[in-house]
Amino acid sequence: MKISVIGAGQVGATTAQQVLIQNLAEQIVLVDIVDGMAAGKALDLSHLAAIDGYKAKITGSEKFDPINKSDIVVVTAGLTRKPGMTREDLLKKNADIIRDIAGQITVLAPGAIVIVVTNPLDTMTQLFRKVSGFPANRVIGMAGVLDSGRFCGFVSEAAGVSPDLIEVMVLGSHGDLMVPLISSARVDGKPLTEVLPADKIAGLVKRTKDAGAEIVGLLKTSAYYGPGTAVAQMVKAIVNPGQRKVLPVCVMAKGEYGLRNIYIGLPARLGKGGVEKIMEIPLNPVELEMLTEAGISLKRNWNEINR
Repeated sequence: MKISVIGAGQVGATTAQQVLIQNLAEQIVLVDIVDGMAAGKALDLSHLAAIDGYKAKITGSEKFDPINKSDIVVVTAGLTRKPGMTREDLLKKNADIIRDIAGQITVLAPGAIVIVVTNPLDTMTQLFRKVSGFPANRVIGMAGVLDSGRFCGFVSEAAGVSPDLIEVMVLGSHGDLMVPLISSARVDGKPLTEVLPADKIAGLVKRTKDAGAEIVGLLKTSAYYGPGTAVAQMVKAIVNPGQRKVLPVCVMAKGEYGLRNIYIGLPARLGKGGVEKIMEIPLNPVELEMLTEAGISLKRNWNEINR
């Protein structure tokens, strides 16, 4: 398994580190246009591998050529959010970056499964798919795994229960219109609504939606430990298809939940072909309405970038 990561910043480097320590690839390639960054981080990771006994070969380059024939390519490259900047502010600036990267991957790794992390996530994933011409099942965005992890962490803290006893899922767009599913959320087997009061849950939902901005406000740059680990979880589901793992990821809707021809966060089973099936799970009327609103907003963004 050869996995390449485009963008060797904090998110890309953390992704490569997680792929390494989880033994998900025999070969890892980092690419970044900044002189020496990819090579330097690859060298550092190779020392980590030597210390802990990992066998993956890790290389870094400013050129795209080393991604040749990659099985999975993770795209993290792009401008990061600064304090006060929304994901939508990044729309046009990162679109040009995605167009260039898509052209490179199409030539060098035409059979790859691509995981897009660049923000604004949903629109950049759809743009990559359009420019590359790849089938929709091989172009996936990372959002819901991260957002669900954030929601899980906040619920865990509020309820005083270990995260491994909490079941939550966040769908919709990667932004203000994300849809945490309260109706199916469980804490140690009990409905979330029986564990925490409604006003507390509403506060946790708001904090989940604002988590990215909260981190940017503290760090003065975007999150990276959470996003990199979320990408690795998606990679693991693809590399180990026997798990039949269902994750909330950004996929092309083809009629599911009344949505069509738009990339949006939905539950999907991942496997060796990428997206194997979009799963339709029960939503209450409020959740379905929120998901529909997210789809309308994302179509608006998509139309704007295609003017």
